[in-house]
Amino acid sequence: MKTHFIAIGGSAMHNLAIALKDKGYQVTGSDDAIFEPSRSRLEKKGILPQEMGWFPEKITPDIDAVILGMHAHQDNPELAKAKELGLKIYSYPEFLYEQSKNKTRVVIAGSHGKTTITSMILHVLNFHQKDVDFMVGAQLEGFDCMVKLTQDNDFMVLEGDEYLSSPIDLRSKFLLYQPNIALMSGIAWDHINVFKTFDDYIEQFRKFTASITPGGVLVYNEEDPEVVKVVEAAENYFRKIPYKTPEYEITGGKVYLKTEIGDVPLSVFGAHNLLNMEGARHICQQLGIMDEDFYEAIMSFKGASKRLEKVEREDKGTLYKDFAHAPSKVKATVKAFKEQFKNETKYGFLELHTYSSLNPVFLEQYDHAMDGLDEAIVFYSEDALKIKRMEPISPEFIKEKFKNDRLRVFTNAEDLHVYWNTLDKTKGVYLMMSSGNFGGLDLTK
Repeated sequence: MKTHFIAIGGSAMHNLAIALKDKGYQVTGSDDAIFEPSRSRLEKKGILPQEMGWFPEKITPDIDAVILGMHAHQDNPELAKAKELGLKIYSYPEFLYEQSKNKTRVVIAGSHGKTTITSMILHVLNFHQKDVDFMVGAQLEGFDCMVKLTQDNDFMVLEGDEYLSSPIDLRSKFLLYQPNIALMSGIAWDHINVFKTFDDYIEQFRKFTASITPGGVLVYNEEDPEVVKVVEAAENYFRKIPYKTPEYEITGGKVYLKTEIGDVPLSVFGAHNLLNMEGARHICQQLGIMDEDFYEAIMSFKGASKRLEKVEREDKGTLYKDFAHAPSKVKATVKAFKEQFKNETKYGFLELHTYSSLNPVFLEQYDHAMDGLDEAIVFYSEDALKIKRMEPISPEFIKEKFKNDRLRVFTNAEDLHVYWNTLDKTKGVYLMMSSGNFGGLDLTK
């Protein structure tokens, strides 16, 4: 099968391209910019475009499938050529469904926690050598590629994102998967550039619930009132399995899960991670993994990339980085950090980096998000606001929305870096939350 990727360099797209190459497909692609690690990984497989840009001549009648990434625009010249030739054009999730429509599809959805839960499930399955197809949005220890597609596996585990499928398919990605087994971890308004109201956002989860195949299974977080409302209002038939935060204790800085087989020591911390773990356990039950086997495997789970991930520093200081950017994620991460390091001086840094996080209306949801930290720092770039064509935001406005007068606010990277360099990283513990890089800050030094 011959496939062509428009915008092959994306974090998800390049993984799919590699998976198809490994499956024996003929793979080509284009992009206007490709960054690391996508560039090196595509080059290693021999599918890195020779030059950057869009080339309609690459689109030929013998192509079986054109896969269109979100990074491309509606007026993309390669897309126009594909339409002109009448080729089959797939969004990324649409193509994944085509690859898995004869398998049992397990879809992990939610505003937060879905990457971690998917990662936990795959870690357990991999530990017990249970082979499945999968797609997950973070790099995992022990996995070379974050998409796996085979002819023979019976199951496919998919991280279900509610964002748009492609520039020409404005459905939420997870609506295309039609799960046999699903999980819903939580609902907290996100992607406000697309979903203008909270109800519009919730509607995507109502549709997702309605897309569960008849007689399927939904594992859901019963501690989230919005999730409960969606599940209770569902009119289609599926089995409902609720889950909640399990009992645990912290002894000597180590987290122990209280279970029927005794105390299970964990390598991760935070109530939200233990809640995620409980959801993963219920999904693994559906895949034939007994609880005792689940606990045996989960002890060695160290977390998904950039999810409370410990950074090895030259000075041996204690520093964690986290992808947290949406308010619910920031609040859960800060809570976990405070609980784990009760007796330490705690520094928390948050970069407001995404379109949503810089929106004045959305900022309301960050109220008290950084409370309880000994030093709370928020950074956003005034230049980024200009690039995004957004109105200026004052540091006073940020403090008001966070409801935290003690907040330190930096609006340019140089000032942030000067402050960073005044801190002795061997004293206290540090939490760095961003989907960016704090203006190029090296967290290892």
